[in-house]
Amino acid sequence: MATETTQPQPVAAKPAKPAAKAVARLRLQYNTSLIDELQKELSLKNRHEAPRLEKVVVNVGLGKAKDDKKAMEVATNTLRKITGQQPVETTAKNSIAGFKLREGNKIGLKVTLRGDRMYEFMDRVISLVLPRLRDFHGVSPRAFDRQGNYAIGFGDQSVFPELSFEETTTSHGLQVIFVINSKEREHSRALLEKFGMPFEKENQ
Repeated sequence: MATETTQPQPVAAKPAKPAAKAVARLRLQYNTSLIDELQKELSLKNRHEAPRLEKVVVNVGLGKAKDDKKAMEVATNTLRKITGQQPVETTAKNSIAGFKLREGNKIGLKVTLRGDRMYEFMDRVISLVLPRLRDFHGVSPRAFDRQGNYAIGFGDQSVFPELSFEETTTSHGLQVIFVINSKEREHSRALLEKFGMPFEKENQ
């Protein structure tokens, strides 16, 4: 009597592990070395007192062009391209008769970046965007507010390499705000200098 042979059953392949996501360069640098350097140089009691970047806010105020559909589309495209996020509309908190502005009117757009996107955007601003500015001698050391946050204004969006020439023919300004958790403004500046922010010399 013939014996029945059994075929070996194929073994299901194990699913491949997803590749680990690369940590943003500046984030890795901050966590591995900058915190300790700042603690030492600023004479802080522990690492938790070191200044840290909390978020980056990118604003476009449209002013008189707030009702211009094309201007809104161009600004939306700009923020989406340079940040990788969809912007949200900003509205007026108060009515101002002199500017024909009513509470709730659309006045611009903004994007709030956190985590790796925040660090990656900052890296591009410092290493790619600022060097493209004409006659650039450094950013102003006087653009800190009382809380230690730092703001940079750009006259138009063409300095961002993510945008094509066609996307910059309708120009608009924008503002980048680095929101920093720190004890004082000098600590915020120390943090930005560690990241490579090129401040202009005081005697210029």
